[in-house]
Amino acid sequence: MRFRTTLAGILVVLTATLFAQETPSPQFGLGLSIGAQSFPNPAFTGEDGQPELITYQSLGLTPDLALGKFGIGLDLTLNYRFTAGAGDQFEVRPQDWIPDAERNFLEIYLPKLRYVRWGLKGDPLYVLLGTVDNGTLGNGFIMGGYTNTQFLPSRRLFGMSLDVDGTLFGFPYVGVETFAANLAAFDLIGSRLFVRPLIATGIPVMRNLQIGATVVADRDPYYFADSTDTAGDDADPVIVWGTDFRLPILSNPVISLAGFGDYVMQRSNPGGMLGFGGRLFGIVTYGAQLRMLGENFIPVYFDRAYDLFRVEKYTVYTGQNDEPMDPYVGWFATAGFSLLDDQLAFAANIAGPFGGIDPDNKYKQPDLLATFLLDEGILGGFSVEASYRKIGITHLADLLNAEDAVIGARVNYRIQNATISLVYDLKHNPSPLPGQDPWTITSKIESKITLF
Repeated sequence: MRFRTTLAGILVVLTATLFAQETPSPQFGLGLSIGAQSFPNPAFTGEDGQPELITYQSLGLTPDLALGKFGIGLDLTLNYRFTAGAGDQFEVRPQDWIPDAERNFLEIYLPKLRYVRWGLKGDPLYVLLGTVDNGTLGNGFIMGGYTNTQFLPSRRLFGMSLDVDGTLFGFPYVGVETFAANLAAFDLIGSRLFVRPLIATGIPVMRNLQIGATVVADRDPYYFADSTDTAGDDADPVIVWGTDFRLPILSNPVISLAGFGDYVMQRSNPGGMLGFGGRLFGIVTYGAQLRMLGENFIPVYFDRAYDLFRVEKYTVYTGQNDEPMDPYVGWFATAGFSLLDDQLAFAANIAGPFGGIDPDNKYKQPDLLATFLLDEGILGGFSVEASYRKIGITHLADLLNAEDAVIGARVNYRIQNATISLVYDLKHNPSPLPGQDPWTITSKIESKITLF
């Protein structure tokens, strides 16, 4: 009922906004992709000689419709193979189409709707349903950069990001940001309500002050764990809440600067940060934070790699870790560049503790997130997307160690309507299922033809 009510509300707002302006011309696209993908073998028991992965041929149809700020896309992918049985039998991967004990009907069929979007992040009305690559609430100290794509291609989630600013209705005093990682299960959900208490005063700088309150809950910390694992049967939900402020100080082509801060609670464990960030000359991105963290407090608890570290973080959250983390003061810094209207961009975020590194606790060691983007057009038909996420850095050599890392890269080359892509993904899961290899490595060549 809640899901239907939410969708109905979104559709009402979208419809009213759409018909309040001139209707643009629709744009339709249809992509055809051919490739191969490897999936975990559901019958794998860890016995020697039994394959852990099964490779399927992949045929995908990805239609898209864009109408102004509105867009919708489907992902109809058929994974199939010819088995070595009698007659070289044709087999379709059943986990993509048939509900089972692990996934219900909605968890399988909602993700066939690849995305539904309205507007862009930062617009008075922003809606994204489907694949979420950068789930962030407020300053990102509770939820920052979360993605629900960690278990692709074997498992696609259908999430939601919905932001509504009161300026949409001529009431700029309030706004709300909401998030759900998986609308079929509502396991990870969050929301932030914010106010601009001084916007009517006209006081320079201070009129733009934003004060917010955020709460994020993981109702099922063992959602991706083995269904036979009874440890999660009585697991309490993870609830992280806090207050924050954000104050834009400078905004011009030469320099932009904003100050911000958070005070957050994870159970009875407090943590907070003060920081600043912005751009120089519209090119250089920069930022820094001072973090004051209580016992067993993990900053940015719901981060980019959260789904992989979900159970491990839960043991820290509940105090079940062997060696509790003492309170400490930490730091965070970000730097990068963005050129040619963000067509070429690089950013590196690094965080760590002051006063030494704890060699026995990865959450009191430096961590790094680096991203790179090269859009098509700068080097002809070439485009590149790459990211590297690594926690537990104690020595420089750890940067070359893939343990506790998530690495992704996609290199595309387009010739007219045809695109050839080389895709590489490496993930290390610190809490694998019984008999499962903690390393997941996927590499494939994919071809896509845009028919319209």
